Amino acid sequence: MSKKNIRKSLEKSYLLITFVMLIPITYSILVARLHTKWYDTIISNVSEATELGTIAKQELVDEIWSIVSGQKNFNEGCQYVLLRKIRTGISNMDVSPESKSRGLLDVASRTENTLRYYVDALEIQMQNGSTVAENEAAMEDIRSVASLLYDIMQDFIVAEVENASVSNTRIRHSFVFLTMIQIAICLLILVTAMLTLHNVTHRIASSISDMSKLSNRIAGGDLAARSLPPKVEELEPLAANLDIMAEKLQNLIDENIREQRDLQKAEMKALQAQITPHFLYNTFDTIIWLSEAGEIEEVVRVTKAFSQFFRISLSRGHEWITVAEEIEHVESYLTIQKIRYANILDYTVETDSGIEGVPILKLLLQPLVENAIYHGIKNKRGRGTVSITARCVEDNGIRFTVKDNGIGFESDRLAKVLSEINGEAGAEKLSAAYGLYNVNKRLSLYYGDQVRLKIQSVHGEGTEVSFTIPRKVESGID
Repeated sequence: MSKKNIRKSLEKSYLLITFVMLIPITYSILVARLHTKWYDTIISNVSEATELGTIAKQELVDEIWSIVSGQKNFNEGCQYVLLRKIRTGISNMDVSPESKSRGLLDVASRTENTLRYYVDALEIQMQNGSTVAENEAAMEDIRSVASLLYDIMQDFIVAEVENASVSNTRIRHSFVFLTMIQIAICLLILVTAMLTLHNVTHRIASSISDMSKLSNRIAGGDLAARSLPPKVEELEPLAANLDIMAEKLQNLIDENIREQRDLQKAEMKALQAQITPHFLYNTFDTIIWLSEAGEIEEVVRVTKAFSQFFRISLSRGHEWITVAEEIEHVESYLTIQKIRYANILDYTVETDSGIEGVPILKLLLQPLVENAIYHGIKNKRGRGTVSITARCVEDNGIRFTVKDNGIGFESDRLAKVLSEINGEAGAEKLSAAYGLYNVNKRLSLYYGDQVRLKIQSVHGEGTEVSFTIPRKVESGID
């Protein structure tokens, strides 16, 4: 009987110990799964918000623009498909009702309703035969609301990242509490069990410490940090999700940087396009007075040069052409200017052989030549000469030089121009340095900051502007 009672007591004790031992294990699994699900939801929400912001700001605006610009009829566009995708995406996001993210989703939903209202208004407006100006005004309203929706999605992403940080803090607190429970259990079991429990506690504490260090590095901006393999299997999903979150945050930042660089490139294209009207008007004036003077051969010559100039300028929308085409482009420009300024302008063009097929960003030389003519040659007395050279240099590069014997820069003026073209001032503030700024900015955007204009000038003697590009460009000809 006594043995049996002892056995029962032992069984009860073992059952109690087993039950108590199951408590922290169950707690650990539940916490790990709970927070894994939370992180999965946050990552899914961040990904969805990024996609919806891109749809609103880019795809929808582009679709509306194609309708307003006449490329599509309103009924042919997929604007309502995009709007439904935005509405569905917002409604499918899983956030707690009391979180800040829920409020942002409510605002986003209302903004989407406003966006749909403006699109509907545009349809009615176009059906009633609205003018181009009215359609463009409606387009701007849609663009503004789409940008607002994009900003709300960005705020939602920030809020979700903050939720992830809060979750990480809760994880640390939970596992501290779990460790305390395990220490208490160690006082209730045999020495052998205490040794085993000590080993488990050590492993959990080590894993928590590793994840705590990882989360601190991520919070400090080190998104390249990755977790060590956790010593507790239940924490592997949590560690993996931390790695995924850091990677996706880095991808989002990289994507934002690429978008900003693309925006700068687009702005430079717009600056580039502003050069055309001035030259266009002058050339047509030249053709008119040559025709009136009966200079038919000169009219033909100017017209051919003019046609060749714009053929290369357009290049079917390509940003990259060959060196031979770039030289041909600037020669066409100089042919026209030579006829207009026959009494004051001479020019020479020299290129090394073997570089004709090398890809180059188009329209780099013409603005430099234009600057040499209008700010160098025309401001001096007597004839002037513009010399263009393309030479092979060391390190597999090509050096382009535009040199004139015009009036040149005074030293203080040259310093100001160099400061302007290498600074952050907008193009509208650059006065006469506009063309130089445009070329310098495009060089740095497409070739890297190491490729920039070099300007040497002596007042009364002339100016030399040069730049050196690599023979091989990773981006290639688009």
